[in-house]
Amino acid sequence: MSHGNAQGRLALAAVGIALLSALFFTMTYVLNRASANEGGHWAWMASLRYLITLPLMLPLMRMQGGMAPVLRAIAAHPWAWLRCSAIGFVLFYCTLSFAAASGPSWLVAGTFQFTVIAGMLCAPFLYNDARRHIPPAGLAVAGVIFAGVLLMQFGHASGALDRAAWIALGCVLVAAFAYPLGNRLLLLHLERSGESLNATQRVLGMTLASQPLWLLLALYAGTTQGTPSLSHVWLAAGVALFAGVIATILFFQATGMVRDQPLALGAAEAMQGAEVVFAVLLGMLLLGEARPTGSALWGAAVVIAGIAAFAWVVARPAAGSDRATKALRTDKGA
Repeated sequence: MSHGNAQGRLALAAVGIALLSALFFTMTYVLNRASANEGGHWAWMASLRYLITLPLMLPLMRMQGGMAPVLRAIAAHPWAWLRCSAIGFVLFYCTLSFAAASGPSWLVAGTFQFTVIAGMLCAPFLYNDARRHIPPAGLAVAGVIFAGVLLMQFGHASGALDRAAWIALGCVLVAAFAYPLGNRLLLLHLERSGESLNATQRVLGMTLASQPLWLLLALYAGTTQGTPSLSHVWLAAGVALFAGVIATILFFQATGMVRDQPLALGAAEAMQGAEVVFAVLLGMLLLGEARPTGSALWGAAVVIAGIAAFAWVVARPAAGSDRATKALRTDKGA
């Protein structure tokens, strides 16, 4: 088999795995919506997901470099880890959970896809080197994706967003920025401290560092809402397992397989756009949700097209140095 054929097969496999990861990531929106439909409170949705994620991740660490480097890093700089996890995990998931009651799962999923380019838009405020530069093509794609988000929102609301809808839209957009911002702040901290942790170790570290905040949130939820029902606990556990563990591992595997093939890497990352499609299908099958129609459907298509265009912008050889290109890429696999 020629080298070109081997690379092609590897790229195809990576895209397939990335598509599978998108399916599992979609369970976040679907299961959160199911919990909201049953009267689940956003504070329980958020805190239970990360309280459950921690024990699920611990057995994986033997294959991912162990826990010792993570514990040493947190002990050396606890406030840096707390700040990054408060933004990248707590603010991100609290606002996303709050928005779960605002509309069908595909609407939240489609709006949250803005996170694909949110990290790029944060770059000028984070970096002092070539990574702070945003290429004009990147800004154009950001505009396209945001236009698609607005089309979806106004289409679902029949042309007029009420106060609750604007609040929900704002919450999802805050979540879309908070996740890559916390992620990149942590990467910058590790860069300055000289510590080396792989992606799974960083996820575990942020999950561990955020535990005090999740416990406080759970205390708030218990005091104001009472104990969660067993079904709400199982739904949160499903999000923790499917999105927090399985989807993350699959995405890391897919992007790691083609990390030296920019075009294939861009294609793998573009599979995030399938989350909108999966959310529509799973929402219809599992929750009885109506599919998007009219301008909402067009908006979803524009969002997916924007993600594909962004993957192409990142994959271009002309994107610049490896360091600058990495600053543009999606933060799911950071």
